Amino acid sequence: MDILRYPVGMAQDPGHDEDSAGDDQLDPSTDLDMVTLYDAPIVDAEIEADMIQGVLESNGIPSILVRNSTLPSLGFEVKVPRARVEEAERLIEEAKAAGPEAAAEAERASEEPS
Repeated sequence: MDILRYPVGMAQDPGHDEDSAGDDQLDPSTDLDMVTLYDAPIVDAEIEADMIQGVLESNGIPSILVRNSTLPSLGFEVKVPRARVEEAERLIEEAKAAGPEAAAEAERASEEPS
């Protein structure tokens, strides 16, 4: 498993304390280690990875979309902070269970004027 490490915190991390932005102390916890939530080496994987990342970000979970650098691009991963993996997995399962109709309804609701 590949792990990316961010010593201070991600900009989108809601748990990140703004007052500590100037501190140069290393956070030894593994809470912000980025772990793979989704990984697929197929052509259609880019669409699914983008949708997964959209669900996560719309629910306040920071994520990184990792694309294979070779052409054709046949590898996509979505990584999330280790501390948020269970929440991310639950959100993805809920989105899959709700199906495409729920996604279309949510999109229509987001486009309606307030």
